[in-house]
Amino acid sequence: MSFQTPITIKGTLDKIQENKYLIPAIQREFVWKSMQIEKLFDSLINDYPIGSFLFWEVKEPKNYKFYEFIKKYDQRETNHNHEISLTDNREVIAILDGQQRLTALYIGLLGTYTEKLPYYRWDNPKAFPDKYLCLNLLEKNDDEIEEDTSKYEFKFCSKKEIEKRDNKNFWFKVGDILKLGSIYDITRKCIEIFKEYPDEIIKNASDKLSKLHNVIYNKPIINYYLEEENNLDKVLNIFLRVNSMGTKLNYSDLLLSIATAQWGEKRDAREEINNLVDELNRIGDGFDLDKDFVLKAALYLTKKIKNIRFKVDNFKKENMDLIEENWDNIANSLDITLKLLKSFGYNKDNLSAYTPVLPVALYILENNIDYKIINHSSFNEDRELIKEWIIKSTLKRIFTGSENTAKIVRDIVLENGENLFPLKKIKEKLKMIPGRTINFSEEEVESLLDYGYYNEGTFSILQLLYPNLDYRNKFHIDHIYPKSKFNQKYLKKQNVDFSQLYDSNYLANLQLLEGNQNIEKSNKEFKDWLEENFSKEEKKEYFKKNYIPTNIDFTFENYNEFLLARDQLLLKQLKKILLEKE
Repeated sequence: MSFQTPITIKGTLDKIQENKYLIPAIQREFVWKSMQIEKLFDSLINDYPIGSFLFWEVKEPKNYKFYEFIKKYDQRETNHNHEISLTDNREVIAILDGQQRLTALYIGLLGTYTEKLPYYRWDNPKAFPDKYLCLNLLEKNDDEIEEDTSKYEFKFCSKKEIEKRDNKNFWFKVGDILKLGSIYDITRKCIEIFKEYPDEIIKNASDKLSKLHNVIYNKPIINYYLEEENNLDKVLNIFLRVNSMGTKLNYSDLLLSIATAQWGEKRDAREEINNLVDELNRIGDGFDLDKDFVLKAALYLTKKIKNIRFKVDNFKKENMDLIEENWDNIANSLDITLKLLKSFGYNKDNLSAYTPVLPVALYILENNIDYKIINHSSFNEDRELIKEWIIKSTLKRIFTGSENTAKIVRDIVLENGENLFPLKKIKEKLKMIPGRTINFSEEEVESLLDYGYYNEGTFSILQLLYPNLDYRNKFHIDHIYPKSKFNQKYLKKQNVDFSQLYDSNYLANLQLLEGNQNIEKSNKEFKDWLEENFSKEEKKEYFKKNYIPTNIDFTFENYNEFLLARDQLLLKQLKKILLEKE
C-alpha cells in the first residue's frame, strides 16, 4: 500500500461517471443525511481537510462483484446501489474507505437528495420534492462565526425554493459550477444575474463561486492510499480495520467464497448456506434472512469457537471444519427457532432485528430441544420467557453497535444449568452494562406511544398489549379509525377539518384483529362496525380487551379525543407490564 499523488474532485467525478471508480460488495450502503453533505461542502470551501481515502486497484474485476455510486437519493426507496456488469476485464478502482464522502460529492454536484418535508404525510406526493444542493450567493460571510457553525450557507433546495429570490437569498445550484469553465465565465455569470445589484454584491458572489470552482477543478484534495495487491484476505482485513464498529458489513458473498474453499468434499458450503437461507425465509409468512445472518449464526452456534466476531480471521480452516461438523445441528436449531417465532406471530414485516434470535437457537441446540417447544404444554414457561426476550431485546435494540453484547448473552446460555431459557440471568447481567439493559424506564415506556403503523417494533408492543391471543392464527394490525377515511374529500362531508386531525398511524389507533375479521371490517367507520357486529354486552367485552375508552362518541369529529384517551389506557397497561414486573 502506498500514498498516491492527490487528485481533484472534478477528476474523481469523471472517473465515477466512467465507472472506473466502483463500490465493492463489502461496502455498506449510503447512510449520510442531507445536513452531512451540506457540512462536507462547507468544509471544502473553507479549505478544511476532509480526510484521506483508501482505494483498491482490482486487476481482474470479473472475479468480484461491484456496484455503481448512488446519484439520486430518495428517502422512499431502499437506495440500494445498482450492481454493474463489467463487459471487459479492464482494471478498476474499488473504494475501501471514503465511499460515503465520495457519494456525498457525487450527489451534491450531479444528483439530488429527496426526503420528506416536515409536517407532510408520507402518502402525500408533495411531501417528497427533489432537492438540489445550493449555495446562497447573498449570504454575507462573518469572520467571527463560532466554531462548528457553517461559514457558507449550503442547503438542499427544491426548484420552488431556488426560484424564490429576495434580498437575502439567491440559491445557486452547486452542480451548475460544472458549467462554468473559467473565472471569466464566473464573473460574467455574476454580472448577468446580479445586474441590478451593487458592485459589492457582484464581487461577493463572484468570490464565492470562484472559491467553489477552484476547490472542485484545481485543488488536488482527494488524498488517497492505493492497495495494489489483489489478495482478497488482505483486502477484507484492511476493510475491517478502517471501517467503524457496529456497521453492518455486507461482505457475506466474499466470506462465502472463503468458506466454500475450506469445506471438505462432502458438502458444498455455498449450496448448503443458500439452501438454508431459502428454507428459513419460506417459514410461515416469510422472513428476510440473508447469508450474513446464517454465517454469523454458524459462528455463534458452534460451541467450540470462542471468538464469534464476524471477521475474516474467524473463517479460518480450523473454524470452518468445526462449522461443517456442526452444520446439521445449526440448521435444525435455526429451523425450530424460526418456526417458534412464527407461532408468536412474527414474520419479515414485524421482526425488527435478527440477532436476538441467536441466543434462542443456541439454547435449543445446547439442550437438544425438538419441535415440541413450539406448542407442547410442557414448554409453556419456556415459550413465555423466550417471547419476553424477543420482544424486549428488539424494542430496546440492545445489540445495536455492540458485538460484545451478543458474546455476553451467548456465555450465559452456554453456562446455564437450568432447564429454562435463562432470561433472569441475562437481565441481571445486562443490567450492569450501561445502555444494554432490557428493563424499561418510565420515560422509555412513555416513548412507546410514539410508535406507529410503519415503525419497526410496533407489532412487539401490540404483543405486550394482547398477550392472550393465539398467534398461530393470523392477526393483522388494524387501524381502528380506518386509514382510508383520512382524506380531505371524505371528511369534508362529515364537517370535519382534515388538517386538525392527528395522524391515523399512531399506536393509539391500532389494534390486533384476526385476519378474516379485519378483512370483514375493511374500511368501515369504527362506529358503524361496532353497531353491526357487537351486542351491548359484547361491546363491553371488546372495549375491555382492546383498551377502548367508553365515554366517547366514535365519530371522526371526536377522533383526537379518542386518541388521547386511548393513549392513557395503553400507557397504564404498558407501565403495568414493563415496570411493575421489573
